[in-house]
Amino acid sequence: MNAELEFGKMGEESAASFLCGKGFTIIGRNVRLSHTETDIIAKNEKFIIFAEVKTRRAYPNIMTKSPRPATAVNFSKQKKLIEGAKKYLAKYKDVCMGLQPRIDVIEVYASPDSEKYKVLKIVHMENAVRQTR
Repeated sequence: MNAELEFGKMGEESAASFLCGKGFTIIGRNVRLSHTETDIIAKNEKFIIFAEVKTRRAYPNIMTKSPRPATAVNFSKQKKLIEGAKKYLAKYKDVCMGLQPRIDVIEVYASPDSEKYKVLKIVHMENAVRQTR
């Protein structure tokens, strides 16, 4: 596995641990349905969430002028996330029954030191992607 893919997987692992710490149970990782993929699917007693994880090597600031990782979740990606969530909800009705679906974006900021992976900050944006009519 190349270094960037491994870095992204570590970010997803950090996001999954973060969600578990918030009381969620992970029920799926890298779930592929048709031509869509969801990084993490998790649930608690109220919600089923479909989370897109974006991992970067440093926290954006005024000096670097780096965009936030969530900006990578553009309109096209949002459509795919919505499509993936709909397909999952239709296929696994029993798992989702009584739960409110939500699409979240989780930003994971890790140390810029490429030798070591250390989480600096996690930003969880709840209900970040919403279907428009």
